[in-house]
Amino acid sequence: MTHSRFVIRDFRPEDADAAIALWNACGLLRPWNDPQKDIARKLTDKNGAFWVATSGDDVIATVMVGYDGHLGSINYLAVAPECQRTGIGARLMRRAETLLIEMGCPKVSFCVRKDNDDVLAFYDGLGYAVDDVHFLGKRLISDE
Repeated sequence: MTHSRFVIRDFRPEDADAAIALWNACGLLRPWNDPQKDIARKLTDKNGAFWVATSGDDVIATVMVGYDGHLGSINYLAVAPECQRTGIGARLMRRAETLLIEMGCPKVSFCVRKDNDDVLAFYDGLGYAVDDVHFLGKRLISDE
């Protein structure tokens, strides 16, 4: 698969299977989160974006961007393993940051698993730092 030429565009429903396969290949899926439901929920959200990067007919990267009026968020940033370290992820993040700034978002905050050293290094290279906060969660709707 080539990655030298790619296009970033809005997610389309027909991209769902490829996006989910990409998330699986990147280790983003967890049994308690149904990715089909995550996609359906994102498609009802008008405060952000859901983009894919494609090379030919292949989805090679994804990102969900959100803004709640206080913080911006990034979810499902994924780049096909064979396309990582080529600048695609950084380009998606720059585009996400630009959108958030245009929306008036003062800060972006998101989660990275503590043991994901490669991804933490990626974000460090983009100027992100670990915030001194506890991330709290409570499941309100079961995806099971």
